[in-house]
Amino acid sequence: MRSMDRLPFSECELAMAKPTIEAISKENLQEFADFLVQHMSYQRSSEAWIEGLSANWAAERPNFGYMLRDEGRVVGGIGAIYADRLIRGRTERFCNITSWCVLDDYRKFSMQLAMRLVAQEGIHLTDFSPTKVVAGALQFLKFQPLDEAVIVLPNLPIPGFGWRVETDPGRIGQDFSGDLAKKWLDHAGFPWLNQILLGRPGHWCHLIYKRRSFKGLPCASILHVSDGGLFLQGLAALQSHFLLRGMVSTHVERRMLPAVPRIAKIRTGFNTKQFKSDTLTSDDIDYLYSESVALDL
Repeated sequence: MRSMDRLPFSECELAMAKPTIEAISKENLQEFADFLVQHMSYQRSSEAWIEGLSANWAAERPNFGYMLRDEGRVVGGIGAIYADRLIRGRTERFCNITSWCVLDDYRKFSMQLAMRLVAQEGIHLTDFSPTKVVAGALQFLKFQPLDEAVIVLPNLPIPGFGWRVETDPGRIGQDFSGDLAKKWLDHAGFPWLNQILLGRPGHWCHLIYKRRSFKGLPCASILHVSDGGLFLQGLAALQSHFLLRGMVSTHVERRMLPAVPRIAKIRTGFNTKQFKSDTLTSDDIDYLYSESVALDL
């Protein structure tokens, strides 16, 4: 979700005064939201932008991102969503980049804007919706690509004997608890997200998906798979569950699963999601606690 399609700049741009960069705070978040309403392609109200950008799962939130201002006018900005995540038994701080938008006449300052955000210490950074231009800029800043291939599975009416698909949040504390329950509860407030458990008591795979469309037909687009092995074992039950709800295919990123199912197709050619970390690997990166869930993209 970017509004950056070119990097070259004219002599007129080179001659302009340098805009200032300031942190986006609660006090000026409304200005940034109004700017996004005017200049982003997504049709969202300023209230919807504020609600999405206000998502926060961090004990301390340093800002909502940064924005460019020229003579009092907002001319660009880059949003940030923060989260504290438990990764391999250790609490890690994440910053998810979102809503990067800069007016044409100020594109030369886009990298300075991004560098201000990236310069924050002790934070792992992610960007899950870069354009090709943004992806190139992020690679210059030492971001690493994630596997962008998507597995497309037809939802077939095959019974999954012995496997359950649980959708009742009332099972929290009964069939599952701990980190799995926390992730369910943390993402329960977004109406565009659907959560299910696949498996059996004591052995659950937590799934989060969005109902989307593929080639004009409803599909399930998977955002989170807590256990790729259980996902594959209970795939028949999951496909039947989706089919009964009118979704004819399931779409899940290849990197979420340990193997590609036999009846499947691979789609590629998407803009590459990226991350920057000195200590984490791509296996530690998922789309929870980010714009992928907080904004209905």
